[in-house]
Amino acid sequence: MWHEQVSVSGAVTLPPDARAMEGLGRNHSLETALADLVDNSIDAQASEVLIRFVRHEGRLRTLYVVDNGHGMGGREIDTAMTVGSRRVYGRADLGRFGIGLKAASFSQARSVTVVSKTVSTPPVGRRWVLGDDRENFQCDIVSDDFCFDEYDRPWGLAESGSGTVVRWDAVSGFPTTDDPARVEKFITQTIARIRNHLGLVLHRIIAGGRITIIVDVEDVGSIHPGPRFPVAAIDPFGYPRSGHADYPKSFTATSGGRKVEFGCHIWPGRSHLPEFRLFGVPADHQGIYFYRNDRLLQAGGQWGGVHAVEPALQLARVVVDIDDDILGLFQMNPEKSRVITGPDFTSLAESARAGDGSSLADYLQDAEQAYRKSRRRSRARKPMIPPGKGFPPRLRGVIEDEIPVIPGRDGLHVKWRRFDNDSFFDVDRTAGTLWLNQQYRPEPTGQRHTVNDTPLLKALLYLLIEDVFEGEHLGPKDKDNIELWQEVLTAAAKDESSS
Repeated sequence: MWHEQVSVSGAVTLPPDARAMEGLGRNHSLETALADLVDNSIDAQASEVLIRFVRHEGRLRTLYVVDNGHGMGGREIDTAMTVGSRRVYGRADLGRFGIGLKAASFSQARSVTVVSKTVSTPPVGRRWVLGDDRENFQCDIVSDDFCFDEYDRPWGLAESGSGTVVRWDAVSGFPTTDDPARVEKFITQTIARIRNHLGLVLHRIIAGGRITIIVDVEDVGSIHPGPRFPVAAIDPFGYPRSGHADYPKSFTATSGGRKVEFGCHIWPGRSHLPEFRLFGVPADHQGIYFYRNDRLLQAGGQWGGVHAVEPALQLARVVVDIDDDILGLFQMNPEKSRVITGPDFTSLAESARAGDGSSLADYLQDAEQAYRKSRRRSRARKPMIPPGKGFPPRLRGVIEDEIPVIPGRDGLHVKWRRFDNDSFFDVDRTAGTLWLNQQYRPEPTGQRHTVNDTPLLKALLYLLIEDVFEGEHLGPKDKDNIELWQEVLTAAAKDESSS
């Protein structure tokens, strides 16, 4: 017999198995996990955050995320470390799901320790260790002495009287070697990825001065602190000029009392700025950039059902700011790295209009035309000798992408050497080299000069002088130009060196 209502006789508490924690955060990468912890620091009103790798006896051992925010007392830290707990979030908070600290930490490390202090309470600490055979989800209480020691380590952050230290041990992604070359390569590549990701997803917050993020490496026992690497804002809409005279342009749609604005941008064609390339293939970063409380949730890669991703639209990027009033149109994953849109959003986007009556379909057509125009302009440029020695690899790549090269020609080199006169440069057509007078070489920004230094100067001289290296001999016009350039540049160099 079927019953419409289910009859119950009581209730039983069924806590999850401790191994359930091991499944948290499986969609996190190291970069997204760290971004989640930095989000917590921002919500705690921190002005500075430090991400520190600790190396001991040649091997990476620990990773810290430390801030000078308002910190937590005993009750708050218990809530923060409880799996499944959820605090009350304000409208401006970056957190939303209540699992950020746990999911981010357990995705990367077998052990997570949190030590925190408020302005009115001493440091307190808790620790979770995955794989322990524990009942009732028992969490370690960190000893008072250890809490004071961890909190008072020389972090180099602005003093606030409060803050939080998150410590990861047994980090799964660390290399299991003490080979110096392999460890150093891992550190260099990983720090670059972290800075790139945080600089992108938090670019509005960093540029607004709300947070300073530093990454460094501590070698245990060393008396010399390692270099500190700041995270710079990487604005995916930070182009120097628009790729289309009519943009940026705002399109607005309203449905059922819900209003969405689409800020439409067109990048200039074939840009080599990191803000455009975003450390990958530019075509992969077209589409809609979703933000919530100034935090970037998704860096393009899709058009939310409005259009398919295709190479001809790689200059097109759209800003959509999500707030709690329209959050029902979207699904944001807990890792805050993806936004899923549905049919309602697609319909809303198709109805969006600008003040001049144009639609998003018109915008996409304009973006495609801007891309095709940039391709035609590039193909029409006069071929030049490719850049050779003395040019940084990235600068060589930009030049070779922007300017067709003369087939079969060796590169044009730009180098420094000592002259026996005050001339600024010397044209050596036989060696295919533009020599620059060492006495005018600017002081290096690092410890020493490098072969690829002064890239701006070399790029300008390349564009000015390259054509005198073409052809079998110098004509009267070439010789007159060289004499003119020599007089002007030598006088400018002398004035600059004497100032």
